[in-house]
Parts: sequence; structure tokens; C-alpha cells
Amino acid sequence: MALRVVFADDNYLVRAGVAGLLDEAADIELVEAVADPEALHRAVAVHRPDAVLTDIRMPPTFTTEGIDAARRIRAEHPGTGVVVLSQYVEEEYAFDLLSDGVEGLGYLLKERVTQVDELVRALHDVARGGSALDPKVVEGLLARKSTERGSALDALTERELEVLRELATGRSNAATAKALFMSERAVEKHVGSVFLKLGLVNEADVNRRVKAVLAYLEATGGAPAP
Repeated sequence: MALRVVFADDNYLVRAGVAGLLDEAADIELVEAVADPEALHRAVAVHRPDAVLTDIRMPPTFTTEGIDAARRIRAEHPGTGVVVLSQYVEEEYAFDLLSDGVEGLGYLLKERVTQVDELVRALHDVARGGSALDPKVVEGLLARKSTERGSALDALTERELEVLRELATGRSNAATAKALFMSERAVEKHVGSVFLKLGLVNEADVNRRVKAVLAYLEATGGAPAP
């Protein structure tokens, strides 16, 4: 079955263009395209889509309406994934969006919109409860936080950091192995080492993965959350 999607952007030309791209995707059904947060919430309540794609800046303040909408949608409709689109790498907004967990959330730069396969993959990932983080956003978060203070990530080898960086973009172990030209078994060993060095050895597998990604994004060097 096609993935049912609601799209929100206040710019008519962007809205029409992205709607056209999504209409061309065989496994996507765009059920409604709207121009503001209130219309977005009404559309989600009516259609109960599998995923939402929304601009980060919308009326009335053109600041964090997309992030606020994502939080509300995830709280009221936990089965709906949300991908937020941003024109630029805005680390503070990205961290704000992901600070309570990455499940069912995505943060992509608008330049990815024309890469339809990547956009469709991100929508499918968040609809399944996974995450989809733009590599440039991840790099920006790491660079900013690394300049502020030391991090537990300092204990990781360069290869372990590369593996964690791939996981932070939402890739599976298999996809990470392919991207880094490694065996999946080698990736699993590096992931285990990352968990150990970040103090996540006693956490359940899913939580460890999420917390390792958050540690990467925050780069705070703190102990694992209880």
C-alpha cells in the first residue's frame, strides 16, 4: 500500500512543486497539501496519514512552527512520522526537535527534496518509527557542540565515529556497511564498542542505539541517562 502523506509549506510554488514530485512517486499518496500549521493539524486529524512533511518556518512567526507542529503531531498521533524541512543547517532547531528522542522524526535540508528517492526513503523511515537526519545537519551539530566542550566521543576511534555518524543519519547496520565499504559484522563490532565507550552496555538494544545517536548529536560527554 502507498504511504499516505500530508505536506505543509506556506509558499505556493514550493507546495505545488513538491506535491508534483510526490505525485510521481509510485509508493506515495499525497492526501493533502496545506499552507499553515492550523491547516496541517486539521489535515492530520482528518486523514490520519502515515507521515507528514512540513517546512520548519511557517506563519505566523516563521521561526519554529514546523518543530512545534512535529512535537504536537507525534504526541497526539504517535503512529504518524514527521519529516521537517529546513532551508539551512540550523543546529539549535535540529537539537530542539530531537532532544526528546529521534523515533518517528526526520530533519532534512530542502535541497534533498529534488532527490525524490531520498525524500521517499525518509518518509518511509519515520513512518516505521525510525529517523531520517540530513548528513549536513548531523555534521553541523557535531562541529558546534565539539567546540563548546569535551565529549565522551573523544574516546571513540575515527572508524567508530564514522560508523556512529552513519547511524545518526538513520542508516541500518547493513546500509552503514555498504556506505563505509565494510562487512556488516565489522559494523556490528564497532557499534558494540561505541555502546561500551559511551556507557550504554546495560541498555536495551533499541534504546542504546537511540541514546548513542543523541550522544553523537549533543557531543556533551555526559553519562547515559538513567
